[in-house]
Amino acid sequence: MGAVTPDQIEALFTRSDGTYAFARWGRPIAPIVFGVEEATLATIKGAIEAVVTLAGHQMTDADPELGANLMVFFFRDWAELLDVPDLGRMIPDLVPLVERLSSGQARQYRAFRFDEQGGIQVCFVFLRMDAEMLNIPADTLALAQAAQAMVTWSDTAFSTASPLVVVPETKATILRPDVAGIILAAYDRMMPVCASDASHALRLFARLQAPILHDEVPNAT
Repeated sequence: MGAVTPDQIEALFTRSDGTYAFARWGRPIAPIVFGVEEATLATIKGAIEAVVTLAGHQMTDADPELGANLMVFFFRDWAELLDVPDLGRMIPDLVPLVERLSSGQARQYRAFRFDEQGGIQVCFVFLRMDAEMLNIPADTLALAQAAQAMVTWSDTAFSTASPLVVVPETKATILRPDVAGIILAAYDRMMPVCASDASHALRLFARLQAPILHDEVPNAT
């Protein structure tokens, strides 16, 4: 993808109901992953660390309020979420949500909670591993999910195009340079942790640096 425009940035944070909604993490990220083997766990945490490092943000072993604040769940059926202890307390209306996601045969869902400043306080990532999802390499899946957990992208942001791209010369899968650039701009210390006005997209555009080179972008390895 070539140079991104202000309108394209705005679209990435404009929800299907027409509202502009942006938030980033205002605290270090403490990830925990459920439902995977140890080797895959290292891959997922490595992808999260790569994107956090790109943003110039921080990771931590534990959030002082919550322990883990980025929770990633892998499972085969949405109904399994109903058996997770205390999840219903953390996710309002969990039962109807599970019914809706199950009936729609959704493969992924992210839920965010926000602090008093409007920054991301907690992110829940749910991944239903059907046959198609199981065919995606773990490092590729992890990188895409890490990028989508860093800011509150629109619910339609990646409906037609993945946040990842394959480099033709090397066949390596990397974070799209435009997506990487927006994440980096979003975490500029002069930028707000949240925004509801589309003028925020212009501020992101103004902070986009020169196109990020392929070897500077997190990759799925």
